[in-house]
Amino acid sequence: MHQYSVGIDLGTTNCVVAYSALNVDRPHVQLLRIEQVTAPNETEAQPSLASFLYIPTTPEHEAGLFQIPSLPAYPTVNGSYARTISAEQPERTIAAAKSWLCHGGVDRHAPILPWQSPEEIPKFSPTNASKLLLRQLVDAWDQEFPEAPLHGQLVTLTVPASFDMSARELTREAALSAGLPDDFILLEEPQAAVYHWMDKAGDSWRQAVGEGDSLLVCDIGGGTTDLTMVRVEQEHGELILRRVAVGNHLLVGGDNMDLALAHFVATKFAEKGTRLNAWQSVALWHSCRRAKESLLSIDGPAVETISVLGRGSKLIGGTVSVEIQREEVQQLLIDGFFPMCEADARPEQLPHSGLHELGLPFEADSAITRHVASFLSDHYLAHQSNDEPRPLHLLLNGGVFKSDALQMRLGNAITHILAAQPKTLGDTQDLDYSVARGAAYYGWAKQRGGVRIRGGAPRSYYVGIETAGLAIPGMPRPLQAVCVVPLGMEEGTEAEVPGREVGLVIGKAAKFRFFAAADRPEDTVGQVLREWDENELIETSPLELELNADEATKNEQGFVPVKFLSRVSELGVLELWCKSTRDHQQWKLEFSIRGEESAPGDDTADPGAASSHPSASGGPAR
Repeated sequence: MHQYSVGIDLGTTNCVVAYSALNVDRPHVQLLRIEQVTAPNETEAQPSLASFLYIPTTPEHEAGLFQIPSLPAYPTVNGSYARTISAEQPERTIAAAKSWLCHGGVDRHAPILPWQSPEEIPKFSPTNASKLLLRQLVDAWDQEFPEAPLHGQLVTLTVPASFDMSARELTREAALSAGLPDDFILLEEPQAAVYHWMDKAGDSWRQAVGEGDSLLVCDIGGGTTDLTMVRVEQEHGELILRRVAVGNHLLVGGDNMDLALAHFVATKFAEKGTRLNAWQSVALWHSCRRAKESLLSIDGPAVETISVLGRGSKLIGGTVSVEIQREEVQQLLIDGFFPMCEADARPEQLPHSGLHELGLPFEADSAITRHVASFLSDHYLAHQSNDEPRPLHLLLNGGVFKSDALQMRLGNAITHILAAQPKTLGDTQDLDYSVARGAAYYGWAKQRGGVRIRGGAPRSYYVGIETAGLAIPGMPRPLQAVCVVPLGMEEGTEAEVPGREVGLVIGKAAKFRFFAAADRPEDTVGQVLREWDENELIETSPLELELNADEATKNEQGFVPVKFLSRVSELGVLELWCKSTRDHQQWKLEFSIRGEESAPGDDTADPGAASSHPSASGGPAR
């Protein structure tokens, strides 16, 4: 029996744990203080764990300088000290592991972090780095509540709404290996922000919005910008909330602002005749993050000094410093990331070079307001009646909005786009903890029957079916797309896919193709698309594997006639069951990390591919 609802925010910049007892009529959400290293031989319990991992040198490790007495030993130093030392030891610090977790261009099981650090420094995979952060949260909880260990609680872990199936599955893998319970829940971060607002507002949230209103959640954190549209509806005389759209995964946020500020400061160093090497530039990035947080805070200083340590006699003989002004930093970030734009603005598709340095795939256009304009045009303005437009409410979330100046500029930009001023809901006094608090509230509402946001799958999903017909040299057979998960299909539900039988290739390697659409709400389960615009249906990572079956099952062409059953798990993972129409054999295809038949470290494996279950070769489940 669960005693607590626990919400965990595995953030790009900070991790937070919030909780509430379940045996209460009204949740009382509190924060767990997390013991962490703050300096050599010093520890302190803080309300958040910085999402930084420092890899100590062998002498440091052997001396036990970073051991937390009440917790197990870790291979990395996580939290406050790691963030502090990142400016001095960037090559030994892992930052933004969560952003790497959703980067399909690298093997996320491979030890690649810290990215491009010297060969002699131990490295960790994005999945393992995330596991280490979560492991410390689990240990901190178990230390505080030994009579109610975390594996026995109702745990909700948050992810960006724009995380694809692969990133969600990676998060699930890291969480389970860290010790979270098997039945933990994944909740989208913008929804968690809405739940936090509902918790703070109490029953008065129903007076703040009305039937037909829309709520734009704009969540800008350290690594991502997450946009979600929630609509207020009425059901059986009660107001309900329904998530109707989520934006694309936008790798633009506080990290990009830090990089922009670092570039600005680097020019100041250049004016003083200082040339920075690669690792000094990384150190500068970390220093600028701290300066940005200080200068943009409500009571921040007027001036910040940024220093860079020497890295060799040919570059800097010692420490060199420059000063930056609060006004110039605000202007740089406001104009660069929140420019005013029109309703028809779209993110700029900047020209790309044929060769790119590997790294995080930051957005080509860092103007967040243009991404917001595009999202509003597709999911709000396009559905408004000219006679009676419904109000739009704005809910801000993410550490970026701790700056009053950035809050004000985004509000002004949206007012310009809509030609109407949105009403901002809630306050921005709890931005660092609102996602975890909202996740804890959600668990309580799920258990006790409180109001929950409807929504389900944020996109429609389709499987590609190759049509029969005569072979034509040089031309592939036409492909049809069958809808297996409609937009809004609820987590934890399943649906039989109507339609004719299809042939499942057995006994030889085959490619299974999947597609997704963000704006086709009219499509239903089983609907067949024979043609579509290439911008309308986006192909996801294909699955290539060989399925096994009883020899008697196959026909002479090597096919098994099957029908589909689709399911969206409680973790938001799409499962497509292929059920034989001849016997009880069935095969499950699900979006995962890569084919399970690939060996660890195999760079040929598609990091975003699906896998079949339950066997590594894709054999039948009976």
